[in-house]
Amino acid sequence: MVRLDENEISFPDPELYDGHDGLIAYGGDLSVERIWFAYQLGIFPWYNPGEEILWWSPDPRFILLPDEIKVSKSMRKIMNRNIFTFSENQNFREVIKNCQQSHRKGQSGTWLSDELMNSFIKLHEYGLAKSIEVWQDGELVGGFYGLQIGNVFCGESMFAKVSNASKAGFIHFVESNKDQIELIDCQSHTEHLESLGAKMIPKKEFLKILHENNERR
Repeated sequence: MVRLDENEISFPDPELYDGHDGLIAYGGDLSVERIWFAYQLGIFPWYNPGEEILWWSPDPRFILLPDEIKVSKSMRKIMNRNIFTFSENQNFREVIKNCQQSHRKGQSGTWLSDELMNSFIKLHEYGLAKSIEVWQDGELVGGFYGLQIGNVFCGESMFAKVSNASKAGFIHFVESNKDQIELIDCQSHTEHLESLGAKMIPKKEFLKILHENNERR
């Protein structure tokens, strides 16, 4: 595992270096420039606030191909009944704040520090990060955010205040963007996304698709 220099924006090449269980570097900072560079390389930060910043590029990688999304009969009924409405980039700050406050099963506290949250807000202001909002009766009840690199969407975190809200938002996003998005990076396994069709692929396969999209930008 490599220690990063705060004064130099660089990372070990994840194609050549696996690190320890996908953990390839630690340290550095959370500047907008470093985060954007990391995602272009297939690396993302994941750490406990107040502790050392950890940078990951797991093998295999958990992804979803838009054509392979699975929608259960019960979810299709919910989508068809128009219980929810959806928007994009209408309230990025509220979405990321709700994600920060969302409790994960088996986790205490939050992984999303104020510093990292502020960096993602800046990335949104630069047009590099986007949010998807899910509304019910005029109230924000779910959503998620992530970074767009060419035709690859790197999903970061989601939240739901009512049952099925984030799932409905994700399905709507995927089905609305099938022609524009080649792959959704889900980073690490969750049963929630596996139920929607996400799967593991070799890291090298993921990086190849990501690099092709970097070149298209």
